[in-house]
Amino acid sequence: MNKGKYVFSQLLDFLDRNDFNYLARKYDGDKYVKQFTCYNQLATLMFGQLSNRESLRDVVLATQAHASKACHLGFGKYVTRSNLSKANNNRDYRIFEEFAYQVVAEARECRATDIFKLGGDVYAFDSTTIELCLDTFKWAIFRKNQRKGGIKVHTLFDLETSIPTFFHITEARVNDMNAMNVIPYEENSFYIFDRGYNDFERLFRINAIGAYFVVRGKKNNDFKPMKWTRRFPPGSGILSDAIGYMNSEQTRFKYPEKIRRIIYWDEEQQRKFIFFTNALDISPMMVAELYRNRWQIELFFKWLKQHLRIKKFWGESENAVRIQIYTAIAAYCMMAIVQRKMRIDRPIYEMLRLVSISLTEKIPLCQLFGKPNYNIVNELDGSSEPTLF
Repeated sequence: MNKGKYVFSQLLDFLDRNDFNYLARKYDGDKYVKQFTCYNQLATLMFGQLSNRESLRDVVLATQAHASKACHLGFGKYVTRSNLSKANNNRDYRIFEEFAYQVVAEARECRATDIFKLGGDVYAFDSTTIELCLDTFKWAIFRKNQRKGGIKVHTLFDLETSIPTFFHITEARVNDMNAMNVIPYEENSFYIFDRGYNDFERLFRINAIGAYFVVRGKKNNDFKPMKWTRRFPPGSGILSDAIGYMNSEQTRFKYPEKIRRIIYWDEEQQRKFIFFTNALDISPMMVAELYRNRWQIELFFKWLKQHLRIKKFWGESENAVRIQIYTAIAAYCMMAIVQRKMRIDRPIYEMLRLVSISLTEKIPLCQLFGKPNYNIVNELDGSSEPTLF
């Protein structure tokens, strides 16, 4: 007898269906719907994300190939291209947005850790641009004279849990610094910014609420030091550590209080970095370490584009694009939850590779994600070469 649950169904069990159905009712997502509900839509889109489908037609064909298993997989009975396209265009994207934030909160909770021991959370903030064809996505204006469109996904990334915590989706022409206005700042938390966020008026707002920032400075930032730290550990790379004020009249007006400037030499990259921060008491090496860890958000953007479907969209409207992005984020956080709760000793990208070819198999997740005994495998193969995983 064929017993057990499909791999895809086992993964969906890590999501709270009641919470999603509550949001569907809140925004009338299932109003007048008889067959293809919001949850069916979520399951279909998650299946498309995890199986690496390239287009809307591809997603529908993949679900129709498993029509006999549709109810057990969560698709419902009637997954058609017109149904899915209509749902993506018309159903309120806030259902998927709020659900993604709920999955994010659960992922952060189960992966909570205190790596930096600074008494608050540590975040990196940056954006990634996804280019679109302006003839197709007429609402996503980027460079109109070049007929180029695009969107930006501004993301706040928790460096300690490796979970994205806040997303702000805009047209690609929106300046990155403008997105600093919508960040949900928290007292005593640290926010790490790259050089493109040198807006001292907005940085002063972070200081005013009792939070901390580390931003990479520019060579032309005028700074008047008042107090220096003279001695640094040998080999630390710290060239200068001073507390003072911004020197130019305009910048001093925007940031009137004390600020700290650290100059750091990165031996590996053979480059000099300038950092400004309002954290006056932590070590200069910790400031450099915080900025070095900012690279995690760049790796997340790269990972998201390579392993989940957000570069090729399954709909042309802004609503459909937002739904797909939030579904991709929910899929990433779901896999992060599975990894931590099941104590899986594999990176998430390996888990996704295994899942993509096993979604309709009936195999326990612990068996699917378990690592083989390398010594036994190599002995059977008559080879000393390492196996794929």
